[in-house]
Amino acid sequence: MTRIDLHPDRLLPAEPARREVARRLYETVRGLPIVSPHGHVDPVLLQQDRPFDNPAALFITPDHYVTRMLHAHGVPLTELGIPRRGGEGGVADPRQTWRRLCERWDAFRGTPSRYWLEAALVQVFDVPIRPSAADADLIYDRLMERFALPEYRPRALFDRFGVEVLATTDAPCGDLSAHRSLRDDPSWKGRVVPTFRPDAYLDPSLPGWAGRVEQLGSAAGIDTAAYRGYIQALEARRAFFISHGATATDQGPPDAGSVILAPTEAAQLFARALRGTASPEERRTFRQHMLCEMARMSCDDGLVMQLHPGVFRNHHPPTWRDFGTDIGADIPVAIEFTRALQPLLDLYGTHPNFRIVLFTLDETTWSRELAPLAGYYPSVYLGAPWWFLDTPDAMLRFRAAVTDTAGFAKTSGFVDDTRAFCSIPVRHDTARRIDCAHLSRLVVEHRLDEDEAVETAIDLAHRLPREVFRF
Repeated sequence: MTRIDLHPDRLLPAEPARREVARRLYETVRGLPIVSPHGHVDPVLLQQDRPFDNPAALFITPDHYVTRMLHAHGVPLTELGIPRRGGEGGVADPRQTWRRLCERWDAFRGTPSRYWLEAALVQVFDVPIRPSAADADLIYDRLMERFALPEYRPRALFDRFGVEVLATTDAPCGDLSAHRSLRDDPSWKGRVVPTFRPDAYLDPSLPGWAGRVEQLGSAAGIDTAAYRGYIQALEARRAFFISHGATATDQGPPDAGSVILAPTEAAQLFARALRGTASPEERRTFRQHMLCEMARMSCDDGLVMQLHPGVFRNHHPPTWRDFGTDIGADIPVAIEFTRALQPLLDLYGTHPNFRIVLFTLDETTWSRELAPLAGYYPSVYLGAPWWFLDTPDAMLRFRAAVTDTAGFAKTSGFVDDTRAFCSIPVRHDTARRIDCAHLSRLVVEHRLDEDEAVETAIDLAHRLPREVFRF
């Protein structure tokens, strides 16, 4: 059995002078409350507050960071507990799924997934044993013992993690019953808010779009057979989300293109798309027009707009057909923002009530496009490195690439973007350590006084996400 030893200076600079400064900065932020403005934890987890089922269901099956790596090393998705479409499939024995992770632990060397998993084992569950084939069952049994204790239930961990606010991601037609139940529960003192995710209702090229438009109308109580009713239904559902605490929307289109259409032209495109007679170009134009409509609605209702384009979704069609979406088969692609967003920003970039947070998986845009956009438009903020880029080295590259042009105050603070509930504190701690490491260089190079570095570290960890996402 090999013990996991988490070094107190992990992720801090190796150079002694910088490390001393980074240590002092980190001490000022390590205990700050967690603001999680962009994530995918199911609120039902906290509503029901049941003991976790088993280690595989907690650490493996819902985390596509983990499943995609194991799949890349030849482990079938069915052996990771992932059901096929329709709910059938998966494995009957979660212990066997856990063994698959432990047997291929070497595949995670150097990855943030290993860092997060080890830290969760040690800091959350007090099981400081490095995963291996030999110790898989031992770790599994100790975790099951922890899961049976009341202090390891979701609500108790939410409190222990110090989460001040947690944003989920929710479909426009969702009834938000879990959010409502939490809000009305006198024993619940936390704050969990929904986020409006309308992609599937805005893009006519997606399978089932016309049916979802009809569902949207049913949820809103508005006839969506015509464009005007469709727009009113979207506005009504946004208002419903706001009434349940939402402060933001979340959109991930294939590109950042924006188009302004006259109402009559938009109505004609909508009608053709609903009939199924719109061309691929017309469907794309309508989607890009609806990006601008979402921006217009944000000017009206104040919801912060999050935009993260540039992902080739479901890259392997056979896997998509068998298992559906969000199982790790999404691949980043090159993306362009400057020309693509110009029509949208021409109308709304200086609107006093508009705020848009731009995320990317294309590092080449950080200094060339995103930082200059945020450095000019009052409405534009830069989202933290996420998904494939929420790694220690990429976070450092992000700060180095954007700070010269956009500064720190036009960034949004950290977003964990996770479905893995128990990784939330670990991911935020990673970001705090990395930001302190970056700030320490500015201090020792006499580019920033240490008292200003302290203020900046606190801003990045707590004030900015609260302010940018209007919590």
